Amino acid sequence: MSFHSMWAELLPIGRSSASGGYRRFAWTGADADCRAWFEQQARSRGLAHETDRNGNQWAWLGDPAAGDAVVTGSHLDSVPDGGAFDGPLGVVSAFAALDELRRRGARFTRPVGIVNFGDEEGARFGLACVGSRLTAGALTVEQAHRLTDGDGITLPRAMEAAGHDPEAIGPDPERLARIGAFVELHVEQGRALDLSGDPIGIASAIWPHGRWRFDFRGEANHAGTTRLADRRDPMPVYAETVLAARHEAELAGAVATFGKITVEPNGVNAIPSLVRGWLDARAAGQEALDAVVNGVEKAARAHADVHGVALGVTRESFTPVVEFDHALRDELARILGRDTDPGLRVPVLGTGAGHDAGILSGRIPTAMLFVRNPTGVSHSPAESATEDDCAAGVAALADVLEGLACT
Repeated sequence: MSFHSMWAELLPIGRSSASGGYRRFAWTGADADCRAWFEQQARSRGLAHETDRNGNQWAWLGDPAAGDAVVTGSHLDSVPDGGAFDGPLGVVSAFAALDELRRRGARFTRPVGIVNFGDEEGARFGLACVGSRLTAGALTVEQAHRLTDGDGITLPRAMEAAGHDPEAIGPDPERLARIGAFVELHVEQGRALDLSGDPIGIASAIWPHGRWRFDFRGEANHAGTTRLADRRDPMPVYAETVLAARHEAELAGAVATFGKITVEPNGVNAIPSLVRGWLDARAAGQEALDAVVNGVEKAARAHADVHGVALGVTRESFTPVVEFDHALRDELARILGRDTDPGLRVPVLGTGAGHDAGILSGRIPTAMLFVRNPTGVSHSPAESATEDDCAAGVAALADVLEGLACT
């Protein structure tokens, strides 16, 4: 089956007719349909299919027990109303690259795996890369069991409802020990390749990043009868904090975003008692990231004091800088001709986005390929990649797999 045929089959799953974006959340009906698609693609190619203890799907050519396997793939879930390419491009390209190698008559000397990691985006339970974190031991079973969605449904309950045994989840060192290299292809979530004019790039590192919850607690009151001077309104404090985040990010050459907010009691004619906002902050280095977060919290506390509002700040997640395996990165560059043919030069670039490859990098050699995104937009229906660039991505991934896993 061609890349375009696979893409066309996957495209309607979980798509919102209202926004045009995707709502493929972990352990939902759309997620189940994506999983069924993955299994069908594996079995139609004669690949062995399995779902591991943490809900990640694997398709194998050769026996993974032989060890030193080369694995590629990504994820199929999405953020709320996300784009079509973030995650699925890597999975579809993996199957297409394997098809290309078979057409070339490649002789495989190492097992090859294709993976769909579960709950990468964290859209439902609030924590990214749950499947790979559990596998790598970066998320404990106890922590996973405490994850809850917006409706109060726990992760174990959701997994069980979808037919997966939540009691089986946990670290999977034996599986990771069988993998010699993991290469994830992903649409670029920025414009570096568009600006450089290159269809393909190689990742150097993932910026340190994290999520912080800011709880602004004031006093609920009547919006029409309470004098401004008598209010303990957390909303202006939140608004000033959003502006502070933009300012601190600009000073540090970083990025900082308040992208999620909840308000109580959330009435048009009521002064809020609680405004809760989530800060996503990322920077090229740890010192810059610390400066941003500390600066935002300092500004928030100053404004909270002025308005008589209490402030609580909780770090909900954090990932330090991830340097991808240098030897594997250099091997990808060699395979793709960076040092031998100027016409095939592949730029090396950093990224502020987290990925399963980053989570696994502390346990196994990992690397990433990026495919140009002409809009520079991601986590949005405007996310895109041209047909030619998708084809270039498939060809590059096939070359990499051939260089790593074939004679």
